[in-house]
Amino acid sequence: MSAARYEVVQTDARTGKVIATLPVTGISYTNTLNDAGSASVGIPLNCPEANPLSLTAGKSGLAILRDDVPVWGGLLWTLSADIDQNVLTLNASGYHSYYKGRALVTGYNRKADQAHLLADWINFANDSGGIGTDTTRLTTTGRNRTRKWTEYEFKNIAEAIEELAEDAGGFNFRYEPYWTQNGRIGHRILKTLRGGDSTPCALVHRENCTVTQVSYDSSVMATNTYAIGADNGNGTKLLGSAANLPLSATMPRKVVVTTFSDVKASPELFDKANAMLSVGSAPIAIPSLTVYPGVCSPADFVPGDSGPVTCEYGYVSLSDDFVVTECKTDVDVNGSESIALSLANKEVFTYGDAS
Repeated sequence: MSAARYEVVQTDARTGKVIATLPVTGISYTNTLNDAGSASVGIPLNCPEANPLSLTAGKSGLAILRDDVPVWGGLLWTLSADIDQNVLTLNASGYHSYYKGRALVTGYNRKADQAHLLADWINFANDSGGIGTDTTRLTTTGRNRTRKWTEYEFKNIAEAIEELAEDAGGFNFRYEPYWTQNGRIGHRILKTLRGGDSTPCALVHRENCTVTQVSYDSSVMATNTYAIGADNGNGTKLLGSAANLPLSATMPRKVVVTTFSDVKASPELFDKANAMLSVGSAPIAIPSLTVYPGVCSPADFVPGDSGPVTCEYGYVSLSDDFVVTECKTDVDVNGSESIALSLANKEVFTYGDAS
């Protein structure tokens, strides 16, 4: 398999207009499940494109192209100039990072399908000087949810999206960059069911990948969960709870308590308590691995997709479906790729999907 051809273009963060193609010395980009992801790009410090009048943190966007297809996009937030090495490092985060700096300043109150809530929040942010996220590909599921915040709560939009995704019967979301018809880099938000599509190949340690590490985490395991909501105004707070009786029979009682201070409806709190209970039903196995060169492309591992991973070595005995939580791609000056994956048990991401 020949090396892919990579390019990095600088864009206007508001419109996606391509400003320049950058002469890169190295590329590293990460797509992360239900979060912004990141990219780090090096360019010569003294090249004409390293222009402080146009290449500006907070104002510029970056898009990474693989064989002319956008595979990553986001906003440039910090730069670091290494004068000794003559390298300017551009540090960007995916489009979701923009919504970490936006709030529902007029409040919000609606019961609707998850997709309609998402579209409302994204469109609100883009009606007044936003980044033009396309919401037309959001599909409804019939899963209605209620959200209510006053203008005094200044509910953060990224946080609202993440909390909606994490509910029982939630979803995965990501932002997909693409070429528009007028030659700009556009991007759209997509929502899919948890569990995602299947990855194109089964990953087997020492056959087509190297499993470098496996962590086992019991921190979220719980026999009982409590979700604390908003203040009732009389010194009490709304509460949702759930119990895992079979787990109580095999381990010491363990309680997980989480506060959702802006939740004002008890049914939503019980949903959250049950979601916490499902996630905490067993230790989470978290494998990390690198894929052998030429086996797959980075586009084959979309965060949220799942596939089988097998590794038998001492204590480690993996033979199950795992969800891709992060795909990190490093590209050298010759276009050679190194793909590293982080994964987690599929069961963690499929709780409540029938609701």
